[in-house]
Amino acid sequence: MGASGGVPVDIKLHRKSGLLELFYGDGNHLALNAEFLRVYSPSAEVRGHGVGQEVLQTGKKNVKFTGAEVVGNYAIKLIFDDGHDSGLYTWEYLYDLGVNHVDYWQNYLDRLSQVGALRDPDVRPINILL
Repeated sequence: MGASGGVPVDIKLHRKSGLLELFYGDGNHLALNAEFLRVYSPSAEVRGHGVGQEVLQTGKKNVKFTGAEVVGNYAIKLIFDDGHDSGLYTWEYLYDLGVNHVDYWQNYLDRLSQVGALRDPDVRPINILL
């Protein structure tokens, strides 16, 4: 598989577990969860319209897929149960997310921590002054 990752030969969307699996002709396999894909959506709603306009996604820990649609032979549109459905995930972008998952996930957790935000939508941080 080249640097771009190529087009997967099989895709499996697991709604219950919230996992997207991509299988490649050379035997490589990527598995990405719904929360990770939701917070790294390529949509303008998440990425903004330029550098510095990104919108940090919070409270997405329990998000799941409700569906997916293949777009031509270059991308997939993922539909999430929080109503988000505007991102087109190219095969190259998904491959990049898969091979750099650890770094991207840590970056996301660090950004949440910096602003005092949480992954869990049902938990709110409180500041206690002693």
